Amino acid sequence: MEKKRLLIVTQEMEPYTEGSSTSALVAQLPKFFQDNGYELRILMPRYGVVNERRHRLHEVVRLSGMNIIVDDDDYPLIIKVASLPGSRLQVYFLDNEDFFKRKFVFDDDAGRPFEDNPDRVAFFCKGAVETVKKFGWAPDIILCQGWLTSLLPLYLKTAYKTEPLFAQSTVVYTVFGDEHESQGAERFFQKAAINNLSAADLEAYKSGDGLSMHKGACAFADAVIVGSEDVDESVEYLSVAQDKPVLPWKGEEGFRENNLEFFRQLSEAEVS
Repeated sequence: MEKKRLLIVTQEMEPYTEGSSTSALVAQLPKFFQDNGYELRILMPRYGVVNERRHRLHEVVRLSGMNIIVDDDDYPLIIKVASLPGSRLQVYFLDNEDFFKRKFVFDDDAGRPFEDNPDRVAFFCKGAVETVKKFGWAPDIILCQGWLTSLLPLYLKTAYKTEPLFAQSTVVYTVFGDEHESQGAERFFQKAAINNLSAADLEAYKSGDGLSMHKGACAFADAVIVGSEDVDESVEYLSVAQDKPVLPWKGEEGFRENNLEFFRQLSEAEVS
C-alpha cells in the first residue's frame, strides 16, 4: 500500500522551541505518524532561539535563493534542515534575518507582540508553499499548526489553486488558544494579499471590525482540529466550519491517536 504523504507546517515545535503547550503537542505527532505509515515533511520558522550548533542545522543550497514578496517588498528565503532527534525525519527551517533572527518568538522582551507579526505570517505561509513546490513533492494532507500558518489554507485554495502539486491535498487547520490570532488587524489586511488576491478574498478573516486569523483559516481549510482546551468551541471562527469535519478537543492524553484516526476518516471519506 502506498504511503500517505503528510506535510506538517507548524509555527513551533519542541525541541526547537520550548515552553509552550503548542510546541509540546506538535512534537508528539511526527514520529508517531511516521511509525503509522506516513511519509512526512516538516516546515517551521528558524527563530533566533533555535540553536543551530546544538541541533546541527545546515543550509540546503538547492532550496535556498528564493525571494518572497510581502506587500511589494522582496525578502530572501533561506532553507535550513536538521534531523529530528530520535527519528529518521528531517525538519526544514524557513529563515530570514528580517523576520526570524530576533531572540524572541512572537513577543518582545517586554511581552508586546511584534508589530510585524502579520508580515511574518504572510512571508512564512507563502515561503512554505514555494518550498514545497521546490521539493516537487505532492502532499496528501497539509496540516497547518497555529495562527502563523493561518494564511496557508487561503493561499492554497486561491492564489495556488491551479498548482498541480496541491490538487489532491486535504488542508487541515489546527486551532490553538492564542491571542496573537486577533492582533494587528490593519497591518494583516495590508500584508496578507499576494499574487493578485483582493480585499474580498480576505473577508473571511474579518471578525466584526477586527481580525480572526483562525476564522479565515477555518473558512478555507477542508477540516479543522481543536488543539487545546482553552479554545472556545462556540466562537465565530468555528461556526464557519459547520459543514466540515471537526475534531474537538479530547484532552492531551490520546492527542496523537485522535489526530491519526481523524486523518484516516478523512481519507475514507475521500474514497467514498
